Amino acid sequence: MKLWLTRPLPDAVEARARATFDVEIRPSNMPLSGEQLRQALRDYDIVMPTLGDRFQADVFDDVPDPRCKLLANFGVGYNHIDVEAARRHGIAVSNTPGAVTDATADIAMTLILMTARRAGEGERMLRAGQWNGWHPTQMLGLHVTGQTLGVVGMGRIGQAIARRCHFGFGMDVRYVSRSDKALAFPAARDGSLTELAGKCDILVVAVPGGAETHHLIDEAVFAAQQPHAIFVNIARGDVVDEAALVAALRAGQIAGAGLDVYEFEPQVPAALMAMENVTLLPHLGTAALNVRTDMGMMVLDNVQAFVEGRALPNPV
Repeated sequence: MKLWLTRPLPDAVEARARATFDVEIRPSNMPLSGEQLRQALRDYDIVMPTLGDRFQADVFDDVPDPRCKLLANFGVGYNHIDVEAARRHGIAVSNTPGAVTDATADIAMTLILMTARRAGEGERMLRAGQWNGWHPTQMLGLHVTGQTLGVVGMGRIGQAIARRCHFGFGMDVRYVSRSDKALAFPAARDGSLTELAGKCDILVVAVPGGAETHHLIDEAVFAAQQPHAIFVNIARGDVVDEAALVAALRAGQIAGAGLDVYEFEPQVPAALMAMENVTLLPHLGTAALNVRTDMGMMVLDNVQAFVEGRALPNPV
């Protein structure tokens, strides 16, 4: 079987792939073009897509008898793949859960602390030579210890964020989720997003992307937040109505935002880039060598199982 890795991967992953499979590794880091998406289905038995490789229904419809039988996604999120359309064409889909949990939670903490304590703004001021020395009222931000954290989506990543905030910073935890969760820390479940938004000092989004969560965070959610509160997104960009976020920041409805993902990634609105109270990261959620290596190995574990006729370890 022929395997296509659509991006360069850490050395250890590529070495295992070359030693184990008939593999071709695409040298580019850019998303697949329309023709490349269709080529993937026509020319390879197994394909490793990732964020930006939009295997939507029209792509599958254009290749009605695909050679490809497995899309072994690199990443836990798979909203770039129309899973139902893939299944209709006899193509299985897998992903890489678990490997990304702690690294993504760490980036959430980075954004919380940077935004609350105005760290990005302070670094820019210092690098520009505009720091005149310490004084008692300089760059006063939000002290996160003892504040209330609101988590939208209490899955693996949401729980990892909440654990860090509760045990590390003494925060009270509130959340919204489709069901009650048995948690290893105290937490209160709210009945609606707006109820949660109104009760917390820090609101973090940790839900999967997809049609069900598109623009889940909208004008009403931002309007419900307190003026001193900050908003953090480490989920998927289109979970947030970016225009509503810009409007809320401009109006002073919230104090700041920390973002690692964007609605039309890699495009970032100029309005957000111009705001000093917004922390912007270039989708660093899992950007650590050991994490990306673990993700790649999980992709190959799914490929190995498929080749050997075993059940996929991580089916979608």
